[in-house]
Amino acid sequence: MPKTPNRVLTTESGAPVADNQNSATAGVGGPILLQDQHLLEKLARFNRERIPERVVHARGSGAYGHFEVTDDVTGFTHADFLSEIGKRTEVFLRFSTVADNLGGADAVRDPRGFALKFYTEEGNYDLVGNNTPVFFIKDPLKFPDFIHSQKRDPFTGKQEPENVWDFWAHAPEATHQVTWLMGDRGIPASYRHMNGYGSHTYQWTNEQGEAFFVKYHFKTNQGIRSLSAEQAQEIVGKDANSHQTDLLQAIERGVHPSWTLYVQIMPAAEAADYRFNPFDLTKVWPHKDYPLQRVGRLVLDRNPDNVFAEVEQAAFSPNNFVPGIGPSPDKMLQGRLFAYADAHRYRLGVNHTQLPVNAPKATEADNYGRDGVMATNAYGRTRKNYEPNSFDGPVETGRPLAAPYAVAGYTGTHEAPAHTKDDDFFQAGELYRLMSEDEKGRLVANIAGGLSQVSHDDIVEKNLAHFHAADPDYGKRVEEAVRALRED
Repeated sequence: MPKTPNRVLTTESGAPVADNQNSATAGVGGPILLQDQHLLEKLARFNRERIPERVVHARGSGAYGHFEVTDDVTGFTHADFLSEIGKRTEVFLRFSTVADNLGGADAVRDPRGFALKFYTEEGNYDLVGNNTPVFFIKDPLKFPDFIHSQKRDPFTGKQEPENVWDFWAHAPEATHQVTWLMGDRGIPASYRHMNGYGSHTYQWTNEQGEAFFVKYHFKTNQGIRSLSAEQAQEIVGKDANSHQTDLLQAIERGVHPSWTLYVQIMPAAEAADYRFNPFDLTKVWPHKDYPLQRVGRLVLDRNPDNVFAEVEQAAFSPNNFVPGIGPSPDKMLQGRLFAYADAHRYRLGVNHTQLPVNAPKATEADNYGRDGVMATNAYGRTRKNYEPNSFDGPVETGRPLAAPYAVAGYTGTHEAPAHTKDDDFFQAGELYRLMSEDEKGRLVANIAGGLSQVSHDDIVEKNLAHFHAADPDYGKRVEEAVRALRED
């Protein structure tokens, strides 16, 4: 059988490379010549191979798959990808930790990002959530401060319990999420063995224009599996990339992880009088009030070929909606509608939506965006770059993606409206009371392990007050555990 001719190595301009082993020098053993274009090009490109990492969710893994509708939800939304049972839509899902850097370990106590891109026929729909149904804060104005408190201290260069717990001491609304994070589900055994949540409240609109508020729940079909602090420490020592390894190997050997999507649906008219503020990200909607309704099945069945190109450059924005789905007055969601897309414009450039992992697959983006760094849609004489025009360019539909909602009042900085059960501690106490004795013991030990390292008594006391307010037994146990550790 004849040997296949070797492909010719070239420079980036396409010129053939004569020698890829030796730099050009001024004679044998002499200094390198500035005219060695191939060397200069390789070194310059190498210096620029990395891009700014995400400030949050830097450490991530991802996979492709599909979403298939299993139940009729057309009474609640006219989104085309949810329009009929059996309909499949290609997806890309990126998992991540939140606080650590790109080189951080996977098996750590931290929320997990669950960012899902649906490549629908009406455009890409991004659902950007976590593996917890709630979060630490309810207003985006506090988000930079919160993340700064969780990141590496500027002096010590590592995460400091003093900073972590000081912020939480001044954010009583964080008590619910702290209870989640310090509990058994704070360290998932793998990305496959955890749930995903939209976390925020979103709006669905049906063909008749009726509006509903919804919460998304992706329940793992592999079952929930978590790690104790001791198990996680052992795994990190053996394989810091344990979640990445597990996801990659499972898919490669044909074990395709899956999740069942359920939603909670609230008629829009019920939102104002609901006992909890339905747009407060620190709160859940109890299932007895709004039961889970099944929608479909999510399956991951293909690994990326290039982690940098397809995972690191994957860009998600909760502002990427499709007809039939829209935002709600959730203040944290409102802040993320801006912040996520802005982060990607900074990291990847204004044309990041043209990268293969981010570009629509089931339709084509058709608009008047032009130019900028790395533009690939540089249409010339056949396409105008203004609107309206007389040359058959794309035009507006006149149909909003979602239903409008009424607003009233004066502009200004306002606290969120209070509902009957809107304190910062009730739901944290409910979560604690659902736990078994063993779960409570591990929760208390995890909290005390960090809080006992705080040197300022007032920070400790403020945090203890939050746990007491959530449940007297909860507060008593944490207080005793912290005291015992601090006396050692």
